[in-house]
Amino acid sequence: MNGRTEVGVRLRRPAEGAGKPVRVLTLHGLAGTTEVWRRFSELADPRLEVWEAELPWAASAVGTGWSHRPDPVPWVRQALDGVPGGADAVVAHSFAAGAVLELLAAEGPARPGAVVLVSPFHRRDPDDFDFETAQYYLNGFHRILDEGLRVSSADRIPGDLRELMALKMRERVGPYGWMRFFDAYLRSPFLDVGSLTRPVLVVAGEHDFAAPPSDARALAEALPHAEVRVFDDSGHFPMAEQPELFAATVNAFLTGSRPRAAVSEPARTATGAALPALPAPPS
Repeated sequence: MNGRTEVGVRLRRPAEGAGKPVRVLTLHGLAGTTEVWRRFSELADPRLEVWEAELPWAASAVGTGWSHRPDPVPWVRQALDGVPGGADAVVAHSFAAGAVLELLAAEGPARPGAVVLVSPFHRRDPDDFDFETAQYYLNGFHRILDEGLRVSSADRIPGDLRELMALKMRERVGPYGWMRFFDAYLRSPFLDVGSLTRPVLVVAGEHDFAAPPSDARALAEALPHAEVRVFDDSGHFPMAEQPELFAATVNAFLTGSRPRAAVSEPARTATGAALPALPAPPS
């Protein structure tokens, strides 16, 4: 591999009790950090053993050359292999969610047995993409990075400073990094998601201007054993914006502590949905 070749996998929080733990691996998105899972780790069911991976596209490493390789899947495979005893479940956000889906659709490994995909980028039909879509994500890419900074800082960074930081991060990600993101998005209609027989929970935010909730609903409908939960008061980072609800939803899914129907909505397809408006820059 070019760039950073090692994926750092470490135990974030051990399970409690004498029974066999459920090993859960968390994967952050493009230009993200493992800290995005901090509240989930704190609120996770005691039976869950929470692991985290720092991937080559982390905020601290986006300029290291990882994007010169067109396929992000090997790093996801390396992260899964890094969990001692194997991961029973994986919880992946945004760009990493797509890479997990690609791995499972192409190779079908026995583990993980359950998958949580958070704010995935997914389209059902290649015709859902046009030049307007490409322009939207090219011109608005730094707004997605800005949103990550806003959520991670709990709005403590002034808007004008945050925008400058997002623009600097965009330069560090670079054209190759953006291409890796958009190329993965373009591949999503061609993934054989109908072959995935493991249970999948898809979580999205109703106000996500990056990965619209229509993507999550379309993906859940295409998967044989999936449910979708769209949080009304969340954007692209539901695990940080509504940590209690997110943890309760994932805990229920992974432990079977209550009927899944209680935390799901019917999957609905929304192909060709209009792109949401990008947030305006601070005045």
